[in-house]
Amino acid sequence: MITVTPVAAERIKHSVSGADANGMVLRVAVQTKSDGSFHYAMGFDEVKGGEDFSLVSEGIDIVVDKESESLLRGMTIDFLELESGAEFVFMNPNDPAYVPPENN
Repeated sequence: MITVTPVAAERIKHSVSGADANGMVLRVAVQTKSDGSFHYAMGFDEVKGGEDFSLVSEGIDIVVDKESESLLRGMTIDFLELESGAEFVFMNPNDPAYVPPENN
């Protein structure tokens, strides 16, 4: 369902120790804005809800709420160093603004 790249997994694991979030899961969600664009949210959570979908990718325990699950299916979370700084990148083929990366 959701794939975490090895680089993103290492960054998430580093964030767990820095945020004192040991034992917490990574909650990922998406909200559809009024213009149809997607807004992503990601953070550590102690609670897994009864209707949450859970999975593990690259050793990261991930939970997704029922409403976000279909919108996040097939998404990859990566972490990139950019000129403007480092950030997590959500590559989601369900996102209307998604442009697949070019293969070199």
